[in-house]
Amino acid sequence: MVIREAPAGAGDGRPRAAVVRDALGVGVAVGLSGFAFGVTAAGSGISVLQACALSLLVFTGASQFALVGALAAGGNPFTAAAGAFFLGTRNAFYGLRLSQLLALPRAVRPLAAHWVIDETTAVALAQPDRRSARLGFTVTGLSLYVLWNLTTLLGALGAEAIGDTAAWGLDAAGPAVFLALLAPMLRSATERAVAALALVLGLGFLPVLPAGVPVLIAALAAPAVLWMKGRRS
Repeated sequence: MVIREAPAGAGDGRPRAAVVRDALGVGVAVGLSGFAFGVTAAGSGISVLQACALSLLVFTGASQFALVGALAAGGNPFTAAAGAFFLGTRNAFYGLRLSQLLALPRAVRPLAAHWVIDETTAVALAQPDRRSARLGFTVTGLSLYVLWNLTTLLGALGAEAIGDTAAWGLDAAGPAVFLALLAPMLRSATERAVAALALVLGLGFLPVLPAGVPVLIAALAAPAVLWMKGRRS
């Protein structure tokens, strides 16, 4: 993709209203799933304050769900954190691409880095020029951050009020949302192969390894599939 630096007042980019509409659509749709995280966190024994701190400071849904899921299964906190960390490393690679695309002033880069996640990256990369990419990234990040944190609070408070989340079937909310976010990303045969192998590894080692460790083992699916693909080519 070739990114053009749009001059001030130029009309060669997408209309601002269209960019804002698409960005808000993504931000609102995904932001509402923070409710499921709040419920899942409360069900795993995490306090409302801790759940809100995770959303405020970590702000990457897959890693947050992985962390509380491992804790809910009785996993060691350090193992759970390691699994969440490995899931979050993809954002560093997003940042490398977005740093060139957005070319933000140095003063705002540390703040913008906190919003480098799947959704903001997808919206920014879908734009035809830098001006639109910056707008899409900002609107997606802001709307998603505000809604995710608000719904995390509401979910945690609601789960705390109703008591045992498993009795209501709400303990399945986290995994269901995680799969819903993941499925649309599996577009190529390689991505689907990685997901399938990770599933086999995770479920295969689940009965024999401590909670949280199977997630780390499943992370080996990506290099394994890439290695096999390299051998065939």
